[in-house]
Amino acid sequence: MKQFDLNIEKILENWETYHAIREIIANALDEQLLTNTKDVEITKQNNTWHIRDFGRGLKYTNLTQNENQEKLSNPKVIGKFGIGLKDALATFDRKGIKVLAKSKYGDITLSKTAKEGFADIITLHASISEPTDTTFIGTEFIIDGATDEDILNAKNLFLRFSGEQIVESTKAGDIVNKLGSIGKIYINGVKVAEEENFLFSYNITQLTAAIKKSLNRERTNVGRTAYTDSVKKILLSCSSTNVVKVLADDLQNINYGTAHDELSWIDVQEHAVKILNQNEKVLFVSSTDIMLHPDMIEEAKASGHQIITIPENLKEKIKGGSDFSGNPIIDISQFASDYNDSFSFEFVAVENLTKDERDIYNLTDEILNFIGGKPRIVKDIKISTTMRKDFFSQNETVGVWEPSTSSIIIQRRMLNSIKDYAGSLIHEAIHAKSGLSDIDRGFEHELTVAIGQVCEKALDKKKKWW
Repeated sequence: MKQFDLNIEKILENWETYHAIREIIANALDEQLLTNTKDVEITKQNNTWHIRDFGRGLKYTNLTQNENQEKLSNPKVIGKFGIGLKDALATFDRKGIKVLAKSKYGDITLSKTAKEGFADIITLHASISEPTDTTFIGTEFIIDGATDEDILNAKNLFLRFSGEQIVESTKAGDIVNKLGSIGKIYINGVKVAEEENFLFSYNITQLTAAIKKSLNRERTNVGRTAYTDSVKKILLSCSSTNVVKVLADDLQNINYGTAHDELSWIDVQEHAVKILNQNEKVLFVSSTDIMLHPDMIEEAKASGHQIITIPENLKEKIKGGSDFSGNPIIDISQFASDYNDSFSFEFVAVENLTKDERDIYNLTDEILNFIGGKPRIVKDIKISTTMRKDFFSQNETVGVWEPSTSSIIIQRRMLNSIKDYAGSLIHEAIHAKSGLSDIDRGFEHELTVAIGQVCEKALDKKKKWW
């Protein structure tokens, strides 16, 4: 039997047995990845726990303390430092756990032996004996003294054994459906932190400089500042509507102060909006929009839109924006614009008007003379029995200037009186002539009424003079 000095007296006093088991499992998983061999097995046999991989087999040279270049060059493996196994063996010894490591290269156990040449210094040694099976495939650790709870706690530190399911994978990492109320942060499948108010768990596979700097040998106490950018990058790379719907549902909790922490990042909010807009029939509104434009909300619901409530600052950020397919994001303004573009007027030919309606309509040129005649830009003045809704005011739309067809369109019932028709006609003619839109709807309504009254009196006087 050969004695390999591990050069360990006391180390990692705060480690528990499950931390040591974690390192054994991590090494086994890395070996599986590097050799593309079958899954690691963790089994209980006669009150001892067995952890086995089917890779190349452990050698005593693997016990030397050095950074593993093979692992350093592979971004997906767990171990990097080359000392996790020694830390685990030292912890087993301190906890009184017996361990046997078997491979075709030899059987390894632990012993306390004087350091060569220094009889007064006792250190931990690996006792290496001839292999019991020279054809053994892989490496098997047999652990005697670990409890079922130790094994469970160790396995729960790995995404693979946690029971949590990956929802979507991106280049930066995985979005994981969390189990319970606590979100977990994994790095290459090993848990390094917990988040009480995260919506998901995350497995970071693209390590940043900040993460590498904070990822110590113990793989614990990694602060949020180290992985925030990575979590953001994962979320901003996602395209799954399953993920985005969860984000969107939580987005609506911001106004109540109950949203999860990922939704405090406005770039994540905007990303969720863009994907939802691309894949779903939605209308994004603020709480103010809901109060000011209830008719528009009801119209949107009736046309099959899902109403998504968003914060005011997000509303301003997405205003006039597009989703990832180049389609405009549907907010209140865009919905009204789309509604207007899709609306079909039901025009009535002049010859189909009643005699009283035609008499008033025939005053069109005289009415327009009050403002210097029909503006050059106006090609036609049409009468319609239907008018699209004006969602931005409490007043019913009775006239509209439509630049796309160079037409003034007047609601047919305005032909019931000279006052109504004249007020609406001049109002829209001024819009056409000036190129200016409405300023204040209440004021505009009163202006229309006043114009109509003036025209009515002027035309009445003219008729009496005749």
